[in-house]
Amino acid sequence: MNRVLIGVRGVDQKEQMEKIVLALSKLEGVGKAVATSLGQVEVEYDAHRLTVMDLIRTVREQGFLAGML
Repeated sequence: MNRVLIGVRGVDQKEQMEKIVLALSKLEGVGKAVATSLGQVEVEYDAHRLTVMDLIRTVREQGFLAGML
């Protein structure tokens, strides 16, 4: 499993981070997604099934800007 820290812009509330973590957790190949702070999420994922861009795309589909930190 690989790990990546993703920065998320436009997050004002804890509930928004929970929405992002839930969406990432549902992806096949994600072992763990944890909000490390408001606007940051650490994701443990299988690099044979997902790319970092897949993870970022999922965050963007939730309505937020995202990028690797």
